[in-house]
Amino acid sequence: MEIFQQAKDQFVISTDPAKIDIAFVHDYLCNESYWAKNIPIDIVKKSIEGSLCFAVYCQDEQNISSCNQVGFARVVTDHATFGYLADVFITEKFRGKGLSKWMMQCIFDHPQLQGFRRWMLATKDAQGLYAQFGFKPLDRPERIMRFAPFDEYPER
Repeated sequence: MEIFQQAKDQFVISTDPAKIDIAFVHDYLCNESYWAKNIPIDIVKKSIEGSLCFAVYCQDEQNISSCNQVGFARVVTDHATFGYLADVFITEKFRGKGLSKWMMQCIFDHPQLQGFRRWMLATKDAQGLYAQFGFKPLDRPERIMRFAPFDEYPER
């Protein structure tokens, strides 16, 4: 799979799985997110391996080769008809800089994510962001079903 990368100001978005800071992603999901509290690191690793991931990095202006990850998103997809957007976040310190919107645009511009019939996601508080990219509430929620053996990961 070809690596997708975009740069803007001191930020870079990349799909290179080798660059993802798994400990960073795990820490955020496990300790700060509302949707994946207490998620074990082995589950995070497995989810990254099975998804097309987008990581946002902030380059140190003094040392251009030094990048710290500040955001993440992953797309669970068949690469043909459907994409499920998950685990989207920008760390608190870097919010308000348009990084979420830019990351969403990079996701929608990715060559392997074109022509889908349907995209889905779940969010408690970011409807405004996703509405800018065409997401809407379900028009026929009675057609959508779910199976959830548990709602939260047990505390470690």
